Amino acid sequence: MPGHFEPLPGGGAAVALDDVEISIIRSLAVQLLELIGPGPGEDAPDDPLAELFAEGPSEPPKDPVLKRLFPDAYSDPEGAPGPQEAQEAQAYSAEFRRYTENDLRAGKRDNALAVIRTLDALTPGTDGGAVLKLSPEQSRQWLGSLNDLRLAIGSRLEITDEDDTDVLYRLPDENPRKPMVMAYLWLGGLQETLVNTLLP
Repeated sequence: MPGHFEPLPGGGAAVALDDVEISIIRSLAVQLLELIGPGPGEDAPDDPLAELFAEGPSEPPKDPVLKRLFPDAYSDPEGAPGPQEAQEAQAYSAEFRRYTENDLRAGKRDNALAVIRTLDALTPGTDGGAVLKLSPEQSRQWLGSLNDLRLAIGSRLEITDEDDTDVLYRLPDENPRKPMVMAYLWLGGLQETLVNTLLP
């Protein structure tokens, strides 16, 4: 079980994590929460319908990580639309974003919070590590958050395809990006084994 998820009888998944791994995942999830930001209704807690009816932004985020987490819904698959097509795609994307981004952000916040809460609920073993056991629902939330964390790190590392990962993997240990690369690869391993536990 060390380093990878295994299925639990009756559904769910388990993984053994040491103190350092718990700390890294928790820290990354907290940073992701901070990046995503609070919900639109959180500044008006007396109005429970504020967030439900709040419209989202129509412009794509400036931060490249948020752009990766919340991409435009409409774009030319060939990557070279004409001026008219580009303008139409931009208008459709803005409209789609306005009505969906708040829900997407809320879902990503919920997933990151689920990661933090399950880690905080762990009981350390004698060696300081712990075995994390997830229900099927928690497994899906973890899977979503692991994916978001990898997208975020991949964006910071400017990874656009698998060849970039291979180049980064061969970076010398003294390269300042090496710890982020190792975290990206490690999270990828966790994500892959968690996916396998959810397969029928």
